[in-house]
Amino acid sequence: MPVPDLADTWVLVTGAASGIGFETALAFAREHAHIVAVDINADGLDALAQDVQRLGVRCLTRCVDVADAQAVQRLADELLTTLGGPVQVLVNNAGVAYFGPFLHSPIASWRRLLDVNLMGTVHMCHAFLPAMVQAGGARQVVNLSSAVGLTGSPNLSVQSATKHAIMGLSDSLSMELEGTSVGVTVVCPGMINTPLARNRHATSPVIPQEQLDKLEAHWRVHGAHPSTVARRIVEAVQDGEDLVLAGPLAHAMFLIKRLSRRLTRRLTLIASRNRGVWRDYPLAERVPALRRQRVMGGESVY
Repeated sequence: MPVPDLADTWVLVTGAASGIGFETALAFAREHAHIVAVDINADGLDALAQDVQRLGVRCLTRCVDVADAQAVQRLADELLTTLGGPVQVLVNNAGVAYFGPFLHSPIASWRRLLDVNLMGTVHMCHAFLPAMVQAGGARQVVNLSSAVGLTGSPNLSVQSATKHAIMGLSDSLSMELEGTSVGVTVVCPGMINTPLARNRHATSPVIPQEQLDKLEAHWRVHGAHPSTVARRIVEAVQDGEDLVLAGPLAHAMFLIKRLSRRLTRRLTLIASRNRGVWRDYPLAERVPALRRQRVMGGESVY
């Protein structure tokens, strides 16, 4: 449901210590909303709290890993008492990324992204939604997907899968909450200037540094500032929008996918090569080294 007047409401933002989450918390604070900022980065939360409080509103910070269902439930129970009721706006922004080809993306990277990106959103909704629905009054859940949740992208199969899942979750939630006072907004940011490419720990070792340098340079020049997404999130909550496409490429990817899957794949590959997301790997680099066996005349040859 639209929440046109945000003054004195409580807005909870996960992943609030940096990037889109940081800017989103500030954008709501500028509308005189009080902020609950959640992240695992205590230093980033402290910096955010100082900026929010300068705007004359309250800011509560909590170090919570959204992948931990029990910790999330404890947070929900605590805030229900502390705030005297449920939050008006829940922004599920917390997320992590992994950059690399599917065949060189370990299962551990899949589990990490599923735990944070998808299950983190599930945990937050599971813990906070019951009280939000029961309390009545205009409230909104905002789930952060991505442009790669619309079309996919080479070297981002893990990220894309979790973001597609958030799209499906949001669509289902919006139907199930029909007739309640709680609405659902799903946000698909396009190319946003974030430090993703600088994190070697979230990158497959087969990705060369020069490719990461090219990608980072492209994002720095052409990527939108996270505040672009933050402003659109606030507007969407105030207007009750169900889908937000923000930043470069988001609208184009959405429209092209509706037109033709084949054209989408072709254009995405071209754009990915230009941006440094994808390069034409030789077959030997695309496929992990395997011990292949062939039998000749009863003799095994390796």
